[in-house]
Amino acid sequence: MSAAGSVTAIAHANIALAKYWGKADAASNMPAVPSLSLTLAALRSTTTASADPGLDTDEITLDGAPATGRARERVVRLLDELRALTHSGARLRVRSHNDFPTAAGLASSASGFAALALAGAHALGTPLPPATLSAVARRASASAARSLFGGFVALRLGAESAEPVLDGAAWPLAMVIAVTASGPKSVSSTDGMGHTRATSPYYPAWVAAAPALFAEVERAVLARDLEALGAATEQSALMMHASMFAARPALVYLTPATLRAMERVRALRGAGTPAFHTMDAGPHVKVLCEARAAEAVAAALGAVEGVERVLVSGIGPAAHLVEGAG
Repeated sequence: MSAAGSVTAIAHANIALAKYWGKADAASNMPAVPSLSLTLAALRSTTTASADPGLDTDEITLDGAPATGRARERVVRLLDELRALTHSGARLRVRSHNDFPTAAGLASSASGFAALALAGAHALGTPLPPATLSAVARRASASAARSLFGGFVALRLGAESAEPVLDGAAWPLAMVIAVTASGPKSVSSTDGMGHTRATSPYYPAWVAAAPALFAEVERAVLARDLEALGAATEQSALMMHASMFAARPALVYLTPATLRAMERVRALRGAGTPAFHTMDAGPHVKVLCEARAAEAVAAALGAVEGVERVLVSGIGPAAHLVEGAG
């Protein structure tokens, strides 16, 4: 197939409500547990892919700097898979930018690889179905499988690709994010998962319990039951972090500000505001609440010592093109 020139795609980060932590098979990047996430409108990756016959190798820029090392290898591996699927030998010039902190526990790899899969396939001249793009993105970053879709999204155990569970418009919740630290995290999610699996005596318990929590989260989403969803969401995150705490040496992403923000959320709930916290592999606290309560929740979190800033997000759409699709 002939290449289609320059294409730009946007994908949004997602926050798992039923958490993903651990790989069943590292070679295929298959998760050890099922997960269910919420795509966020406020966190975006914008990626432009341009086919250039003058290139001998892919040229990749991430957030304004040339990609090197593992970051470059992961991008090239995804592009190689797209070339195989599209029967194209074209090399690409890739420019990707996140409008939120990268590698800091805010799911930048999820939105980044989802946008790359969509833009890359179109730039190579062969649009691919969302399920295929989701599978390609998953092999680069399991969470990226979910960022191909909007609203509530599931990546079921053993599934190659993610699938939508509920459109965001059907239940317009909000996510309030308390940013509690600057800069990238010290241990990447991939390395952290491997370390937890290899050294934590709690890891098998996490893997055994996660499917039931996933089912609980999915039932609550389909029933639009915020109390049930919040309870399961909090337990999923805390169980995931418990498995990390028990690793040797312990893997601790949470900071004092994280714990203070969590306590503030519990205080809000005690005062009558339905609000529920979750954390990924990072120090930031994400709070699920009704859209009408988002401003009050944001104000409360902004007053917590150590919270650097607060983001408020509605539910985001599926990954989409914003320029010519070829």
